[in-house]
Amino acid sequence: MIPFSVLDLSPIAQGSDAAQSFRNTLDLAQHAERWGFQRYWLAEHHGMPGIASAATAVLIGHVAGGTGTIRVGAGGIMLPNHSPLVIAEQFGTLESLYPGRIDLGLGRAPGSDPVTARALRRNLASDADEFPRDVVELMDYFSPNSKSPVHAVPGQGLHVPIWILGSSLFGAQLAATLGLPYAFASHFAPQQMMQAIELYRASFRPSAQLAKPYVMLGFNVFAADTDEQAALLATSMQQAFVNLRSGRPARLPPPLPDYPKLVGPAERALLDSVLSCAAIGAPATVRTSLQAFVDRTGADELMITSQIFDHAARLRSYEITSGLFPTAA
Repeated sequence: MIPFSVLDLSPIAQGSDAAQSFRNTLDLAQHAERWGFQRYWLAEHHGMPGIASAATAVLIGHVAGGTGTIRVGAGGIMLPNHSPLVIAEQFGTLESLYPGRIDLGLGRAPGSDPVTARALRRNLASDADEFPRDVVELMDYFSPNSKSPVHAVPGQGLHVPIWILGSSLFGAQLAATLGLPYAFASHFAPQQMMQAIELYRASFRPSAQLAKPYVMLGFNVFAADTDEQAALLATSMQQAFVNLRSGRPARLPPPLPDYPKLVGPAERALLDSVLSCAAIGAPATVRTSLQAFVDRTGADELMITSQIFDHAARLRSYEITSGLFPTAA
């Protein structure tokens, strides 16, 4: 049996606000803990009308404080937006408050549009080598034998597992070189998934944190009591994805019957791509899709995301999923 985890963007639905999103996030985390999910991750995005998790470390503290055993972390922190020292201090603080429960996933993208990225006031004229250097610097701040004259307090000497996130071969190579676990964003960018997995496993070098490769894959699940109900629930995410890729980000819309039939060929191709890593249907349908995905990829863990408009329906989707943990191939 492989672990299942939760990826939550803390979606802001049409007609709602961030305060309600945060209440929903904590409620989902508490249910996920009871249902046996391994970890609960929140993602850093900025300037997105439908995503409330911009202050990711703050929200992680909110979730960790309202739960007791589930691991809570970032999936991920977009490191180009921050100094490594600040992140070491933030996650050192979280680990001090909630020992043994905090994860730190690191991504290379800004998590925003270029104008918003500029407003974050980090140097945007960085080269491709800066992200690896920042990751190594951040890791050193946590080391009990740090070589830096600057110390992360709290942070130094604390064990905060670091993950590399990615949607291309770059992150796979970096994670393999540093001997870190690798999380691939197949839930929204699956195109290079199999290449990235193969590169990571073939190039992996054991480290103090990890003795052998560990791959976690993002996967969309829209589960309901019937296939028809699940297909309707999935249309909220489909609309949001098309809106985002069309330069019109908005709050998560309500379901729209037969939405995939209403879009043009370009939008249909977008949806076909993202839904190649998705399970939509009743429990038996979802179980079959999950098992096929695990068999195909050999994933060590799945990070389940369910962008569903109605909170009760979203809870039900995760509840159904929690009873379908597949066995690894």
